[in-house]
Amino acid sequence: MSNKDIIKQFRLAASLLELNGANPFKIKAYSSIVFQLERLEQQLEGKTIDEMVALGISKGMASKISALFAQGSFEELGELQEKTPIGVVQMLEIKGIGAKKIKTIWQESGIDSIDKLILACKAGEISKLKGFGAKTEQLIIDQIEYMRANSGKLLFSKAEPLALTLEQHLAENLPNCQVAISGQVRRCMEIIDVIQLIVGTDDFSEVRKVLEEIPDITGNERKSGPFIWRGTITEHNLDLEVHFTTKEKFVNELFLQSAAPQHLSSIIGTKKIKQVAASQVFESEVAIYQALGMDYIEPEMREGAFELALAREHKLPKLVEIEDLKGVLHNHSTYSDGRHTLRAMAEKCIELGYEYLGISDHSKTAFYANGLTEERIAEQHTEIDQLNKELAPFKIFKGIESDILNDGSLDYSEDVLKTFDFIVSSIHGNLRMDEQKATARLLAAIENPHTTILGHPTGRLLLKREGYPIDHKAVIDACAQHGVSIEINANPLRLDLDWRWVHYAIEQGIMIAINPDAHDKEHYSFMRYGLLVGRKAGLTKEMTLNSLSKAQLSDYFAARKK
Repeated sequence: MSNKDIIKQFRLAASLLELNGANPFKIKAYSSIVFQLERLEQQLEGKTIDEMVALGISKGMASKISALFAQGSFEELGELQEKTPIGVVQMLEIKGIGAKKIKTIWQESGIDSIDKLILACKAGEISKLKGFGAKTEQLIIDQIEYMRANSGKLLFSKAEPLALTLEQHLAENLPNCQVAISGQVRRCMEIIDVIQLIVGTDDFSEVRKVLEEIPDITGNERKSGPFIWRGTITEHNLDLEVHFTTKEKFVNELFLQSAAPQHLSSIIGTKKIKQVAASQVFESEVAIYQALGMDYIEPEMREGAFELALAREHKLPKLVEIEDLKGVLHNHSTYSDGRHTLRAMAEKCIELGYEYLGISDHSKTAFYANGLTEERIAEQHTEIDQLNKELAPFKIFKGIESDILNDGSLDYSEDVLKTFDFIVSSIHGNLRMDEQKATARLLAAIENPHTTILGHPTGRLLLKREGYPIDHKAVIDACAQHGVSIEINANPLRLDLDWRWVHYAIEQGIMIAINPDAHDKEHYSFMRYGLLVGRKAGLTKEMTLNSLSKAQLSDYFAARKK
């Protein structure tokens, strides 16, 4: 059980206490332990109560954590769950309304499920409650419909490990078969609604038997067929498909199941790609593209977009690799809402082989994230100077994630903004905007000469919150005009800028920064997800901002400041 899992349980307990009208001091105690654990550097799993107390955790809370380790819950949480209808607990997942509003809905209207809630909203009943209104009612409807539309889907970061585990299980239990991941996971799609695998075998029945014996997977005989087994990964309600083929045609089937329909249906010469791929036995996917007179296209690019023309003209770019990335920009430390100190973040970068770290804690408007006041900026810059002397030749660049305010201006005065090496400009507040407002707000920030990188341009949280609508073309064109880089926020919940627009940004000559938005030193692993987004869009080393060396990036930032 990770600290994140513990935090989730305590956060749930705080919400359930509020729903049940508990003592405010008790609610605050649970909220405080959440805040404390979010900033704790050590993992608690395996520690005794005394060891946790030594880390500053109260004995009472340490006892509850110990119970979580032993039983998966603790007494008070169990009691709260027993007396709170499961439907009310599920309502806590609705983005945009907290426990306080849910308590009002439950206690004043007797609504105890999401189904009843959306019916009440559509009947106009919720807007009549005190503290609510038509806008809140519509927000609830929109969020519930968004949640339902995304039911049975998983982020790539969660689906890929499931696919890899299944692939390994099948390979170990079917030693004479060929097994590979295909479909959306192989194409590195940001959201997965079905995990697909290919098995090359001479005995389809043997594969079916192994699949049916896997726990937590439910087969669907009605939807299955002679050459395909369909089922569901029960815990995640995620569809699973296993395609059967002969060993001889394994490559053919792997290719056909690893490209988007638009890619396969594209006509090359007089035939569609899928017709050529099925016309004969191929020894490799490279050979299939050679038969089409094209360069080999990496699986993540097979979307039926720009990649086809480039492959036909033998102009496919050499895609950026993880080894090309020399440093990480857009990261948070304990100065704002990060979990690790500036030193710890820097030392982890050195351990991973990076040349530099761009620290960009939250600006002062983000008070909820412990945003930096001018005095604390000066304090951080002093520490950065000291660490840069100590850790040389490694370098920490002085940055800030400046909030883009309602009028498009940035946090801080001109004199303060000039003290940073670089500025990531991002929107965090007042997200309920129409396209015109959101675009105007971004354009104003892009035109600000202090903006170096535009952060997570749409503010989306995949499967949780839609981004605010923007005119992507206008925003990207403005970045090109003003020499502003755009980030691919590599947090698997964001992956923003969307890969569908990254290619257009590259075409406009915009440097792309792959940023982990790390709030924890372990979050540097997010870089891989941002890299895959860039590769889908045809991103090269040359167009990646943080593929620049430390010296090159220093020059880039200096030129921007001029």
